Amino acid sequence: MQSVHAGQCGLCTHFGENHAKNSALVTILTSHKAPLNMLDECGHPKHAALHLKVTPISGCDGFHAAAQA
Repeated sequence: MQSVHAGQCGLCTHFGENHAKNSALVTILTSHKAPLNMLDECGHPKHAALHLKVTPISGCDGFHAAAQA
């Protein structure tokens, strides 16, 4: 497991937003820890057309904090 901090994709509202109630995503939001091999979609409007897959520790200037689970 790896630690996820504010500003990183795992805590962003756009990380996996198409299936936001997924138990793995909820676990990241509550524990601030994520599996080393996890990848998920970035749904940020500026990136959506690119269908980006990012890790929970990735980040960008479009970060928006997700609501707490």
